[in-house]
Amino acid sequence: MYDPGLAARLDEIMAGMLEMEVTRMFGGYGFLMNGHMCVGIWNDRLVIRIGVDGWNSICAQPHVGPMDLTGKVMKGWAMVHPEGLSEDAELRRYVDMAIMFCATLPPKEGQ
Repeated sequence: MYDPGLAARLDEIMAGMLEMEVTRMFGGYGFLMNGHMCVGIWNDRLVIRIGVDGWNSICAQPHVGPMDLTGKVMKGWAMVHPEGLSEDAELRRYVDMAIMFCATLPPKEGQ
């Protein structure tokens, strides 16, 4: 299950972005960009794909942690707890980081 309120906020941010595709996976909700997972929600946390440099730039910030769904940390990803997303500007900043990183990835085959 995922936080429907956070999903609605993400939908609003992503509205009109043609390169984004809504997806549901791992019991969560998210957006693919050119076939790559970019931004998502797992339970009540925002999941962002930002690369290792992006992770290194925010890992010490409050309410930010590594993405770990299975006991194995996924490098280049971060999870932001709800306390770090109370303001729309905060949410937008994290989403923008993910979009900027995913824009550097080549489209997946068939995209």
